[in-house]
Amino acid sequence: MNAFSFGSVTRERLGIVSDEPTPDKSIDAAWIVLEAANDLGDQATVEICRRVIDAQLNGTPATASDLHIILNYFR
Repeated sequence: MNAFSFGSVTRERLGIVSDEPTPDKSIDAAWIVLEAANDLGDQATVEICRRVIDAQLNGTPATASDLHIILNYFR
């Protein structure tokens, strides 16, 4: 086993490569998308990012539709 295959196996086991929206992954993505949406003047997406960030800070789950938009923004 070389270093590259070991690293990819480790990331897969920890769920880092997973497409599942985890709280940490979605909040990080929301901040990145918020910055991009602000730069582009995309006010609708800015509001979605704010809802996701506020939900995380309040300890409530964000809506699935908001998470879908955040996690697929750059695709």
